[in-house]
Amino acid sequence: MKFSGAVIASALVATVSALASTDTITWGGDNSRSGFQTNHGMDPAIVGSSQFGQVFRTLLPGTYVGQPEQIFSQPLVYTPNGGTRQYVYFATTQNNVYKLDAKTGEIVASRALHIPFLTADLDGCRDIEPTIGVTSTGVIDASSDTLYLTAKTYVSQFGDKPQGRPAGRYFVHALDVNDLSERPNFPVDLEGVPSRNGASRKFTGGIHLQRAALLHTGQYIYAGFASHCVQYNFTGWIIGWDKSTGKIVEGWTTQGQGIPNTIPGAGIWMSGGGLSSDDAGSIFAATGNGYASQLSTIPVKGFNPPTALEEAALHLTMNADGSLNVVDFFMPWEKQALDGGDQDLGTTPLEVLPSQFACGDFKRIGVVTGKSGKTYWLNLDNLGGYRNGKDTQDDVLQVFQNENSVYAGAGVYPLEGGYVFINVIGSPTNVFKFSCNNGVPTFAKVAVSPTINAYILGVSHGTVTSLDGQEGTGLLWVTDVQGVGVKIYNAVPKDGKLVLLNSFNVPAITKFSRPVFGNAMLYIGTTLGVDINNSSSARPVTCQATIDLTVTSVGLGEEKHFGISDSIKLPLQLSQGQSFSVNATFVPTSVGFQSTDLLVNSTNSVAGFSTNTHARLTGTGRSVRALLALSPSTITFKGVVTGQDPGGVTESLVVSNRGSSPLKVTSILYSADNSTGPFQPWDGQGHLVVGKFTLQNIPTTVPANSGVTVSVAFSSTASGTFTGFVKFVTDGGNGTVSIAGSSGPAAIALLEFQTPDGQDWVKYQSGTPFHFGNVTENTSRSLKFRVTNKAPPGGVKLSLTVSKPPFGVDSIVRAANQVDLAEGSSFGPGESGTAFLTCAAPKSQWNMPVYNSTAQWTMNTNDPEFGKQFIQFFCNAVAEQAPPLLPNGQGRYQYIGCFKDNTPGRQLPNQLLDSVKLTNAQCIATCAKSNYVFCGTQYLRECWAGNQIPLQKVDDTNCNYNCAGDINQICGGNGAGDGAFMSLFADSLQWNGNYTKPPVSGPSVNPGVSGFASMGCFTEPANARALPNGVGTEKKTVAACVNACKGAMYSYAGLEYGGECWCGSQLATGSVHAPDLECGMNCNDNATEYCGGPGRLNLYRLGAPPTSSSTPGSTTTTTGPTSTSSSASVPTPTAPAVKNTVGKYRFQGCWTEATNSRALVGSSYADDKMTLEACAKFCDAFTYFATEYGRECYCGNSIQEGSVKAINQNDCSFPCAGDGTGYCGAANRLQLYKLSDSATTMPPSASLTGAS
Repeated sequence: MKFSGAVIASALVATVSALASTDTITWGGDNSRSGFQTNHGMDPAIVGSSQFGQVFRTLLPGTYVGQPEQIFSQPLVYTPNGGTRQYVYFATTQNNVYKLDAKTGEIVASRALHIPFLTADLDGCRDIEPTIGVTSTGVIDASSDTLYLTAKTYVSQFGDKPQGRPAGRYFVHALDVNDLSERPNFPVDLEGVPSRNGASRKFTGGIHLQRAALLHTGQYIYAGFASHCVQYNFTGWIIGWDKSTGKIVEGWTTQGQGIPNTIPGAGIWMSGGGLSSDDAGSIFAATGNGYASQLSTIPVKGFNPPTALEEAALHLTMNADGSLNVVDFFMPWEKQALDGGDQDLGTTPLEVLPSQFACGDFKRIGVVTGKSGKTYWLNLDNLGGYRNGKDTQDDVLQVFQNENSVYAGAGVYPLEGGYVFINVIGSPTNVFKFSCNNGVPTFAKVAVSPTINAYILGVSHGTVTSLDGQEGTGLLWVTDVQGVGVKIYNAVPKDGKLVLLNSFNVPAITKFSRPVFGNAMLYIGTTLGVDINNSSSARPVTCQATIDLTVTSVGLGEEKHFGISDSIKLPLQLSQGQSFSVNATFVPTSVGFQSTDLLVNSTNSVAGFSTNTHARLTGTGRSVRALLALSPSTITFKGVVTGQDPGGVTESLVVSNRGSSPLKVTSILYSADNSTGPFQPWDGQGHLVVGKFTLQNIPTTVPANSGVTVSVAFSSTASGTFTGFVKFVTDGGNGTVSIAGSSGPAAIALLEFQTPDGQDWVKYQSGTPFHFGNVTENTSRSLKFRVTNKAPPGGVKLSLTVSKPPFGVDSIVRAANQVDLAEGSSFGPGESGTAFLTCAAPKSQWNMPVYNSTAQWTMNTNDPEFGKQFIQFFCNAVAEQAPPLLPNGQGRYQYIGCFKDNTPGRQLPNQLLDSVKLTNAQCIATCAKSNYVFCGTQYLRECWAGNQIPLQKVDDTNCNYNCAGDINQICGGNGAGDGAFMSLFADSLQWNGNYTKPPVSGPSVNPGVSGFASMGCFTEPANARALPNGVGTEKKTVAACVNACKGAMYSYAGLEYGGECWCGSQLATGSVHAPDLECGMNCNDNATEYCGGPGRLNLYRLGAPPTSSSTPGSTTTTTGPTSTSSSASVPTPTAPAVKNTVGKYRFQGCWTEATNSRALVGSSYADDKMTLEACAKFCDAFTYFATEYGRECYCGNSIQEGSVKAINQNDCSFPCAGDGTGYCGAANRLQLYKLSDSATTMPPSASLTGAS
């Protein structure tokens, strides 16, 4: 939706110069990364009004693995050279790049760079889920209209499945901002880039993450790299490349020379913040924790940096070729403790403060805050090294301990005296006021935000705008991942609080974001799409009508310090081009900068123009006499661990003179009990000690319009709550500051997990996993994980400095969410927090062995004795076990998989059960009674057994039938509907675990198939073929050859050389019987039967009587012909034939099995002496009977769905096992008969060809 206020600038135009460029082409607005921006037309009068609202919301269209786009990088805003239209560029975790119209949100161009890398390859690290593509903010080179990005992908660009970390790759892209096409020499593959300062290391894309925003300085682009959840053998990298040629100019690692390449650590990620630079050859960065621990307790100067730069603030210089040198560093004195607690210094970028913060010899000041919650103000020209301060602590400008961890770069406002804003997790934003006293810079905490930031990590980096650099227009912008998504404050606090100007509920804002601005527009990326907000441009004080309108009222927003005289007569009609003015007076009632709005309301008849206009009035009130101000008026020390800081904990008090005459402090009064006294006078000697508090540098005079910083130290040598009150008596008024401090025992972390029955708790012991117990397949168990602060009353809050739950991991054990016990959570003494973890055992077969699974929760706290813990949660997934049981409780018959039946024949020959109440336990028990090695369930209700393993094991998904007697059990299946499959169990005491089926006894001569019978082994004639017609068959088997010859209307078929197939209508003269031994070649596609030999045929004839099966080793007497004849002499055969009537049943034809079951499900049995008559008698009570495989009998009263008459009626070609004169079906083919009241005796058909 577009609001009318979006075009207000056209109604009343100020007589001011045009704005500078409103583009944002790098993270934070410029390479200082301070985030202070003056060029976007953000007028507080408009931002705070109803005219500031959402213009459009664009949902990016990409999807991958079924998931929508996510944006972890920040957008860039740019107007290409030669044009006037501004665009916003977004890049997503799916490796898609989008170019949007900055005013309308229309997607005007897009490009897919690669398939993204999948989080599934990261062993449970789910900080970015489910895809990792572009995760850092790119940079635009305005001189060449080029957008630079890095993208994570795989070697192969096909498929959407994980390819493994070794296949992970990072590419550098250079895109034309106009059409997103690739620039020459790009993209560049970073795989294998060598470390210049650590020769044994090479870059591997699969284990590294590029989160830090790109830096463009001069001819080169630089990118910082870190890890995925501090996993694998990573190190911090800065990789640089030439922006034109793509040549890699630097591969610098934070673990450098002399550090074994097996030691990880010191990543450069900075919560997505950018490498910073002064654009004069210096680059600054901050690193995370590491494991080399090169420095111990010996102080090291900053200009002698170690080669392992862990937990460090770094100053690097650029060489002409783009390579980098480390010239200075700072490392906190408690570095080892930070490593142990996983409290990265480098969770925020090292920002370069604007020049307004210079003080004395300190020309360049930087600020960085770590996960420990400490904010460090550093001299960028001498960072401080390691342990070079008093009592071997930090040699820095100032340190402040925030209430909780910080993952957000500071917000900076250099006007109106200078302010720094720190967004703290789960706490208010802290506001620090800058002052410079005798050449020493200080930052005193003077205010907080009225609301707290999200309890989980993700609150944005600080961003401050002003309207063209004018004082009184500063706005602090905060985006957050919980609660109100966008909060906008006046940058200058009042009465110890930031003043909320406006707010917006924008859901799903990406963690670690930073507000990005264009031309009076705010752009915010989310995990759901893109939210974009807008305000009108700036308003003038002197106004001119650009359309015909009527002014209806003129007034002030606040009249405390301002007034209007010479009011105009209302209503006032103005024609286009006319103007009006009023005289405003400034009557300050207090010193300092003041402002209000001149409000002009009007009416007009032109669509699209606003009826409300604001103009800003400003003034600075001054006092001729001295005027005392104390900031803050209340100083509080919270969460101090007794005895932890040898030098005490310090805060700052600014004693200010807001008057134009020097201020004289006439006396200092103090009390440790009450703000109203009784007070004692201070004699002015040494430092003022008030109970547990010591005040240093108390001034006797304060120059006009300046301030002096007083250091207030709290001695935490004893536990308790302490107060102090100090009253300043001056010639500029009196003021009292209240001081409160509490110190107590350190937090004590107690971790517990519920017992499997949920009735009790188990205390965590490092290295010992928590246990779910046994969880039966297809069930789940959810238990609570509890964290308690066991500190005594008055103790410090327990903070979860690291908390990586097993959420979304590839395990049967997982956390319910990532909110419970989230990183940044804190608990007072005696308080607890809980999270649910669940073990969900998947559905499986009975009689499977126990298997276990674990999941890991990585956690660290501020408990000094805790250390980083990798908490394992262990679960046994068990299946039901059917008797007989082994001594260990496991079933003797173990499930070994799903096997295909009919390959080509019945794989288990003995049917034991056919029951509508069949279960696997019943089949196993019956199988065990007969001591079979293998037993299988099939077709929901059948139990089969045998002593040889089936030929073909298949995927378990093919066994998809439930058991007839228990819907929760599996009894075979039909796969994709084109086969028969069995659930197979093996006797673990008899089976040796070999899945290869041993050869059956034989091979042997196939007695005959499809109406052809074996005539034995025959020779080839001397000068001709015994059978003249060769036929090609797909399979080299007897059945394939016989069916091919039969289909061609030949009456003879012969096989030689293991599979050659020959056909004919008669046997050629000279072909005679040969010893069976000479037909000794196995069929190529069926090793159980013979297919002739060299010059020898296994001969088959239509209608010939079957010969006895024999092997080549059998004794056979053959008498060769003594005279020529046209064919061998053989007796007249009696061939199998279709019996049209069997008792009272009539033949229905050759039928298939049903789709999802047997065709006949009434009853069944199998017998090696099977006859049609025997089956008919067995099925006497049923409407139908059928035989199959030559030996199986099935009964039923109806034919199940999917069973149909076979297309080829000759498929039913197996002679009955007990009667060679009749056919008894075939593999998956039924010789089907139906009860007939008028059954009559009919002669049998002569052959299969007569079947219908």
